[in-house]
Amino acid sequence: MKSKDQKKWYFGEFGGRFVPETLYSCLDELEKNYFRYYKNEKFLKLLNSFLTSYVGRPTPLYFAKELSSYCGFKIYLKREDLCHTGAHKINNAIGQVLLAKFMGKKRIIAETGAGQHGVATATACAVLGIKCEIYMGEEDVKRQALNVYRMNLLGANVLSVSSGSKTLKDAINECLRDWVSNVKDTFYVIGSVVGPFPYPLIVRNFQSVIGEETKRQILKYEKRLPDYLIACVGGGSNAIGLFHPFFYNKNVKMIGVEAAGKGINTNMHAATLAKGKVGILHGMKTYVLTDDNGQVTPTHSISAGLDYPAVGPEHSYYKSINRAEYVFADDETAILGFELLSKLEGIIPALEPAHAIGWLIKNKKKFHPKDIVVLSLSGRGDKDVEIVKNIL
Repeated sequence: MKSKDQKKWYFGEFGGRFVPETLYSCLDELEKNYFRYYKNEKFLKLLNSFLTSYVGRPTPLYFAKELSSYCGFKIYLKREDLCHTGAHKINNAIGQVLLAKFMGKKRIIAETGAGQHGVATATACAVLGIKCEIYMGEEDVKRQALNVYRMNLLGANVLSVSSGSKTLKDAINECLRDWVSNVKDTFYVIGSVVGPFPYPLIVRNFQSVIGEETKRQILKYEKRLPDYLIACVGGGSNAIGLFHPFFYNKNVKMIGVEAAGKGINTNMHAATLAKGKVGILHGMKTYVLTDDNGQVTPTHSISAGLDYPAVGPEHSYYKSINRAEYVFADDETAILGFELLSKLEGIIPALEPAHAIGWLIKNKKKFHPKDIVVLSLSGRGDKDVEIVKNIL
C-alpha cells in the first residue's frame, strides 16, 4: 500500500523510488528544490531567456512538402534538430544545470549514450560555469567519438565505463554510484524520463516545451490539432515532451517507435514496450527487457540513443491505459528513414528519429489522405553520417 505522499511518485502503477536508503535524502532535496524553483519568477525568467536567446526556441514546425507528397498525407516535422547542440536534449540540460546552480551545487555528473545529452550537459555547464563529468559506455565512446571530442572541447571530463554491456545502462549505474558517494556538492543530471522520482517528472516538464510549442504552431497553420503525433522512444524524453501537452486531447493519437535492431524475435533489439516485462531498473518500476531469470538483457540498436533496456515509466503508463500505441522499427528501416528524408527534404536526421521516419514511410498506407501528422525530429544526423556510411 502506497502512502499519500508516495502516490505522487507514480504514473498509475509505474515509477516510484526504488533506490538505496542513502539516496533518499538527496532525492528529497531535489524534489523540494525543484518544486520550490520551477514556479519561481527569477528561475523561470532565466530559463526562458536561455531557451530563447541561447537554445533557439521556439523551434520551427516545418511542413515537409516532399515527404508529405511521397506518403500521401500532411506531415509536419518539429525541428528539435535546430536547437543549439543539435538535439532536444539541451532543453532539459539547461533546466537541470540551472536548478543545480540555484541549489548551490558545485559539480555536475551525467550519463550519455548517443552523446547528445552529454554534449548538452557539457554545454550548459560551460555557459553556467560549473564543473562537469560525463559517464559513457565504452561501446558508445567508440561509436560516438565526435561527440566525445565535443564534450572534451566544452570542458567536460568523459569517463569511459567498461562494465556490463558498456552502453547507456552501465553509464547510468556508474552515475548512481558516484552520486551516492558525493551527494553534498554533486547534482546528477539525468537525460531522459527515467530513474527514481522526481526525475521522470522533472525531465518531462523541461521537455514539454516541445509539445506546447507544437500545439500553438499547428493551430496557427491548420486551425486544428493533428491527428497523429509520432516520435522515437528509447528512454523517451522527446516523445513525452511532444505527447504530454496533448494528453487530454483524446482525438490526437500518439505513436511511439522503439528500436527493433536486428529484429524483435532476435536477442539484438531495444523494443522494451513490445517485448519487455514489468520490473525494476534504475530506481523505477517500468517495462524492462529481461531474460527468464529476471536478469536485464543486453540490447542492440544502430542508434546509441535508443540502446536502452527499459523505458520511462510515463510511457509504460500510456501503454497500460492505451493512450499511446508503441510500435518498432529495425535498423534497416531506420536507414531507410535516414536516407529518404535527406533526399526528399534536404534534412539529415539523427538515427534515433530516423526510426520514426522509416516506420511512417513503411506504414504510410495506414493513414488517410486528410490526416495531419506531426513527427518529432529530435536530432540532426551529423553524428551518425559516418556510421551509416560504413554500413552502406
